[in-house]
Amino acid sequence: MFGFMGKILRVDLSNSKIAEEPLKEQDCKMFLGGSGLATKYLWDEVPKGADPLGPDNALIFMTGPLTGTESPSA
Repeated sequence: MFGFMGKILRVDLSNSKIAEEPLKEQDCKMFLGGSGLATKYLWDEVPKGADPLGPDNALIFMTGPLTGTESPSA
């Protein structure tokens, strides 16, 4: 998984809890970059019709594998 730290950090603002979980290598291969991974997590975890400001919704920050490099548009 070159380019990724191999971890997802989850911050639950409702319960003030932080949890670290491994990033699945298969997900990195199937969903390109931070945008692809963010879309996958939104699709899998946010129910259809969730209130945009409600607790069932998610705020996701993802960086791609080229972030911090000299690659254009990284």
